[in-house]
Amino acid sequence: MTKFPEAEARSLHNIFVCRRCKTKIRASNMKVLAKKVSCRKCRSKVLRPARRK
Repeated sequence: MTKFPEAEARSLHNIFVCRRCKTKIRASNMKVLAKKVSCRKCRSKVLRPARRK
């Protein structure tokens, strides 16, 4: 966990991970839910939120 909220927002806010190739992508929640965002590497539309450590 990060020490202050600004750092946590920079590292986790609007970041999603491709389920196929594990590439990080920054996009809004609504676009990901509407399947308008695809992975740059493998063109998959299956994304998950980044994990909090």
